[in-house]
Amino acid sequence: MLWVKAFHIIFVVTWFAGLFYLPRLFVYHSAGDLGPREEERFRTMERRLYALTTLGGALAVTFGLWLLFGWFWPPPFWLRLKLVLVALLVLYHLSCGWLLRRFARGENRFSPRFYRWWNEIPSLLLVAIVLLAVIRPYGV
Repeated sequence: MLWVKAFHIIFVVTWFAGLFYLPRLFVYHSAGDLGPREEERFRTMERRLYALTTLGGALAVTFGLWLLFGWFWPPPFWLRLKLVLVALLVLYHLSCGWLLRRFARGENRFSPRFYRWWNEIPSLLLVAIVLLAVIRPYGV
């Protein structure tokens, strides 16, 4: 099971790396008037990063479920809270895909300031998830 846990952590890091950087690309993409060449460059970078981030997220969830059913069943209360936060993270990830598709169609409506704030959401979720996993409040 330690191998499963190690791969879970590796793919969580991969997932978060993408979730930290993708909204930063959105900040730059929305910042000003870009020529067609720069627009295409941003679209390509965003699309590729989202694909890799999705792969990391899918593998993190897969190994997490393996841990859940192989090690933590039935899940203690702290883990149920963590799973709620992970569900919110999945929704955040999917909403980044929605924003990416809007950029691809040239339909972005948000300012760089919005994306700067948007970029903070995974940081808050990461802190809460790690604290729950390490401290395990409300019993083991």
